[in-house]
Amino acid sequence: MNDQIQPQPGIMDIALYEGGASKVAGRTDAVKLSSNENPFGPSDKAKEAFARCAHSMHRYPSTDHAGLRQAIGDVYKLDPQKIIIGVGSDEIIHMLCQAYVGAGSEVVFTEHGFLMYRISTMAAGGTPVEVKERDRTTDVDAILAACNENTKLVFIANPNNPTGTMIAPAELERLARGLPEQAILVIDSAYSEYVEGYDGGADIATRLDNVIMTRTFSKIYGLGGLRVGWGYGSKTIIDVLNRVRGPFNMSTAQLETAEAAVRDQDWLERCRNDNTRLRAWLAEALAEKGVPSDTSTANFILARFTSPAEAEACDEYLKSEGIIVRRVASYNLPHCLRITVGDEPSCRRVAHLIGQFKAQFMAGDLS
Repeated sequence: MNDQIQPQPGIMDIALYEGGASKVAGRTDAVKLSSNENPFGPSDKAKEAFARCAHSMHRYPSTDHAGLRQAIGDVYKLDPQKIIIGVGSDEIIHMLCQAYVGAGSEVVFTEHGFLMYRISTMAAGGTPVEVKERDRTTDVDAILAACNENTKLVFIANPNNPTGTMIAPAELERLARGLPEQAILVIDSAYSEYVEGYDGGADIATRLDNVIMTRTFSKIYGLGGLRVGWGYGSKTIIDVLNRVRGPFNMSTAQLETAEAAVRDQDWLERCRNDNTRLRAWLAEALAEKGVPSDTSTANFILARFTSPAEAEACDEYLKSEGIIVRRVASYNLPHCLRITVGDEPSCRRVAHLIGQFKAQFMAGDLS
């Protein structure tokens, strides 16, 4: 290629994002527990809405997303005018960086935070600032100490991926009120529906102009394959984001399926209850086999092993048995494996296999 054709400075320094594996060579019965998907899928009402969209694929979708914004507003008791819809919450994150970050800007996030924070920051020409956590939990004081006159965005996933830990709303508000006046707090609430009674930071985003909350339909709503997310914040921030949003960034199928999904709160409650029960069982079962984890508030367990070598060996053993989990060395957790809470047979199978692995590893039969 012509050496004069070059991307913007810093683009080639971005490490490619790698999603959770979905296949095991030579296996057709692999169980995927690597991407935090809802094992029960979307509700029947969402599936019916998606099927109906086949008759209107030749029509352009709406550009204002009014139907979905209204549905979200109705369900979550929020002002639809302060909601923006994106291709997953990833696009909202990317738009925030595009709109507010540039050369000389800094973006703060925690050491075990979502990889897209760093990627979107660098894509916008900004400088990522990684802050230490305390026992795999967000440390508000450490974040505030890292902020300065160059800080434009602070990303906090609450609950966090891949640790599963979270901080109280009061701590989120303390963080928001302590930020420099030019900085925005982004509360990434992709897993908030798994925490009964938690509003994902909506109340804080309603009261404070320097806060935006992001959400997704990819987790508890079971629409990971459709890629639908949303953000909620002050009208000023939403107006800015709408100026960089593509007019047809969402398809009719995405919009109408998500609208049906969000209005079916009975399905959400059922999925949350099943996840809560199976998550507790899985965490206890792994702990009994010598694999501890922090109390998770999401739909996965961060299993901690004695060393990176043991975690890698366990991952290989599970793959040989048709179980796919997620290595998280790229999240500064090389001694851990993130395991999605699947359905009951999947949870029992992965716990049994890890127990077998630990027995063989301790006996020196595996390395």
